[in-house]
Amino acid sequence: METPLHPGMPEPDSEKWRELNGRPARANPRPSRKRRGPARKRAFALFIKSRQVSKVSNTSPQELGGWNVHWECCGQQFEQQEDIHKHVANEHMSEVLQQTEAIFKVLPQNNIKLSRKYDSSDNSIALLQHNGITEEFDISKWLPDTSHINFDELACAEGEVLLYYSYCDIEEPQVICTWQKTLCHQLHFTGKVRISKEGINGTVGGCKAATELYIQTMLSHPLFQTMSTEDFKRSAGGSHCFQDLRVGVFKEVVPMGVDPEKVSYKDAGIHLTPEEFHRKVEALSNNAQIRKDTILLDCRNFYESKIGNFQHCIAPNIRKFSYFPDYVDTNLECFKDKQVLMYCTGGIRCERGSAYLRSKDVCKEVYQLKGGIHKYLEQFPSGFYRGKLFVFDNRYAISANDDIIAECRYCGAPWDEYRLCSTSYCCQLVLSCVHCRGKGLVACCTVCQEKGNSTSETQSGRPRKEECECTEKRVRIPVMFPH
Repeated sequence: METPLHPGMPEPDSEKWRELNGRPARANPRPSRKRRGPARKRAFALFIKSRQVSKVSNTSPQELGGWNVHWECCGQQFEQQEDIHKHVANEHMSEVLQQTEAIFKVLPQNNIKLSRKYDSSDNSIALLQHNGITEEFDISKWLPDTSHINFDELACAEGEVLLYYSYCDIEEPQVICTWQKTLCHQLHFTGKVRISKEGINGTVGGCKAATELYIQTMLSHPLFQTMSTEDFKRSAGGSHCFQDLRVGVFKEVVPMGVDPEKVSYKDAGIHLTPEEFHRKVEALSNNAQIRKDTILLDCRNFYESKIGNFQHCIAPNIRKFSYFPDYVDTNLECFKDKQVLMYCTGGIRCERGSAYLRSKDVCKEVYQLKGGIHKYLEQFPSGFYRGKLFVFDNRYAISANDDIIAECRYCGAPWDEYRLCSTSYCCQLVLSCVHCRGKGLVACCTVCQEKGNSTSETQSGRPRKEECECTEKRVRIPVMFPH
């Protein structure tokens, strides 16, 4: 039977309670319930703020804190603040609690005391007291004026997709996360934005008026003033290219699986412009000795390089970028005394990937394509890259030339248009031509094909994702053959 608590008694398992009961103190003491309350309120208010958008098209940033706002979440629109509060309390408290823990992680390090005075209706999204001094982060200063843009134009389906990244030191990633959520909602964007202490990585879709405004807003922010318009890769698309908007804080801006403090983007390889990279690949193609001394390394996943790559490249047959470090370690001898030319979609994976390879200190030199394949194709659509460029949205690929280097998995006919496996619990991509799809051959493997034809797929409670023949038989870390 538990001993009842009396007034004045310390909380069970609190630091005071542990001291009175002869228990050793924790290395990282848990925050008390008294301190947890303000943090949870702040986390809750940050979540509410991230769902806030302007109600009418002529709303200025300064008006966002007033009555001309509503909230959008889970496909619903909320006009009253108490309604969005109830929705978040019922559906998203697990996310709020995660954010609460994230707040507490920085408290002991920075001697920060949270203020209890926090109103989710104003624009000050991070009210802190640091050594007795109040600091306010007002995101309205970082939001554009959209009064000159027609609301219907912002909501249009056609437009473009932006791909960008910036490695920089971000002390308060949660503040940047909230700003990005608010900004993207205001511009009616869909897409994905990852933020961490090492930078930001995003791919978003919307109408062209909105993407232009987004670029201007990003470039005017103090943290991202080292960026330029050239750092944003554009392609035809729009908000329809993504299912929804996902903005979050992560340990890495691109998941390589290595602590950014151990392998930093600051130690990346030498950046080559598309022109410089083109000349090196041209020399490699025309000279057998250079080809022998050089590795043209594709840093992408196997399904990306399968439909498009540079001639004479080595494309690791890996399923995730987080396997790349193990791939390097397994094949380290092959990199010894080589000149390495690395490339990826937009350049971000090469930043950390080249830093990891350089940390092994075996290569003669490590270069990377600045701006990735995206920027290369803008200047050399008929260059040394053949096939399509895989993209992580509903388009799956964009093309710059007419070459088809992949084939249908069933009949072997030239084909490079991906579709998801027909079984709902499989997330694999399938290359199945129109002729084979007409025959019902729409799964990634025989296991999925059989499961798709059975009645078991319609049963409730099935797993969201499931291993199939494709993933079970694939070698996790392939071996590179010396060349």
